[in-house]
Amino acid sequence: MEITAFKLVFIVVMCFFAGFVDSIAGGGGLISLTSYYAIGLPPINALSNNKFSSTVGTLVASFNYIRKGSVIWPVAIVASICSFFGSTIGSNLALVYAGRIFRYVLLFVLPLLTLLTLFKTGRDERKESFFYYGIKDDGRTIIRPKAKSYPIFIALGLSIGAYDGFFGPGTGMFYTIFLTLIGMPLLSSSGTTKLINLSSNLAAITVFIINGTVVYSIGLPTMAASILGNYIGSEFAVKKGTKGIKPMLLVVLFLLYIKVVFDLFSS
Repeated sequence: MEITAFKLVFIVVMCFFAGFVDSIAGGGGLISLTSYYAIGLPPINALSNNKFSSTVGTLVASFNYIRKGSVIWPVAIVASICSFFGSTIGSNLALVYAGRIFRYVLLFVLPLLTLLTLFKTGRDERKESFFYYGIKDDGRTIIRPKAKSYPIFIALGLSIGAYDGFFGPGTGMFYTIFLTLIGMPLLSSSGTTKLINLSSNLAAITVFIINGTVVYSIGLPTMAASILGNYIGSEFAVKKGTKGIKPMLLVVLFLLYIKVVFDLFSS
């Protein structure tokens, strides 16, 4: 397919915005993957390029959260290992089945994931559920997972990791929702999620690169845009929170969804 200058500028801008949104509230993959498809990339190439551009951006955001001390390491390590294996399985399945069901997955799953992104809760209450909370001498809260929570983190990493390898959008949102629901503060859940998501991204992109499904003429500039978006977004999240992001996300996703529906029925 021919990539015009307009299409290239469009996808670079969309990947910057996707990285910005994803590093703050999750759901950025909904924007970038749908945008790749909107410019005419075949399903497996859209999936591969989306993973290629988002992986390095996720790495930048992860580094920023680590630097700010917003990662719960026991959770991140266990879930990341399982997420890597789950994503390897999912991405190999995508090589076989993506072309057959990709359009229909977008058509039905995109609205559901959008609603979850918009209405998810991010609460900072301290709960005695699966986590034990202690207080450091300087007054900062430290979080230590209880032993009985580890099987859940293993299942979480395997299942959502497999989804990430096969499709991708909403992965960070699923992790963040789950971690906040069981009591982890929102900023810590966002930081921990980035490490887990990075692991599944690395597994998937390795599979896609080996199989030659990444279009580098698009992937390299969008990767740079994703890096910049994730860096600015994670800085913004630490300093100012998530206000104002969801309305922008809703408008962009609505416009992209209209394009997906139009392409599906016109073909």
